[in-house]
Amino acid sequence: MNYDTIVFEKKDGIAKISLNKPDKLNALDTQMITELYEALNESGSDPEVRCIVLTGVGRGFCSGADASDLGSKSVEEGAEDFGTRMERYNRVIRALRNMEKPIIASVNGVAVAAGMNLALACDIRIASDSARFGEVFVKVGLSPDCGGGYLLWRLVGLGKATELMFTGDIIDAEEALKIGLVNKVVPSEELEKVTAEFAERMAKGPTRAIGLAKKILNKGMETDLATLLDFEAFAQYQTASSEDCSEGVKAFTERREPNFKGK
Repeated sequence: MNYDTIVFEKKDGIAKISLNKPDKLNALDTQMITELYEALNESGSDPEVRCIVLTGVGRGFCSGADASDLGSKSVEEGAEDFGTRMERYNRVIRALRNMEKPIIASVNGVAVAAGMNLALACDIRIASDSARFGEVFVKVGLSPDCGGGYLLWRLVGLGKATELMFTGDIIDAEEALKIGLVNKVVPSEELEKVTAEFAERMAKGPTRAIGLAKKILNKGMETDLATLLDFEAFAQYQTASSEDCSEGVKAFTERREPNFKGK
């Protein structure tokens, strides 16, 4: 499928989705959020894709919503557009969280508002040292969207999440690493290389087991221990009967690296 506002590449089991409106720091408009959802669906349904990388072209990851066209609309038109936009945003966040494939946010620059929460919805966040993060909604009189209220405090704790949402302060990459918002910070010139290496590691891994581990983590955020233990038992039964588990055990006994196929 052809895209206009994103760059979509597939190679060696990795799908790379790059938001591509660098002149607006990759602000999300209706077309981009729609294309992002379509690219995620394409990646999710492709058995050859075993890992996904989400990044931005230029010096920004994503600066949030592109609201430049709202000023000329009536209150009614603006409200209708806003509701439609939220619906599209939410299905992207659900796609990121529910997909049983590892998703890496390669944060190359500013990631604020919906852009920050887009990164939070990914499984792993690798940031360049020039990255900036902010829940800046409050600065324009808005409350957070895109799952920020669900994801942020689980990563950084309630106190820090409250501070970031109430103040709209922007933090740098080192602060983001310190509070647990990102997994790794690297020099800007090394971001692509480090992300590619990690993505390759994920793509060569037992991706069926990784996908179920993701489901376990998601369920663990919203259920009780007894329910989670039952689900872990179910998931481990599924992976124990997989080709990857058989290969993993065989490789262990033969003292070699396993050759996982994601099956």
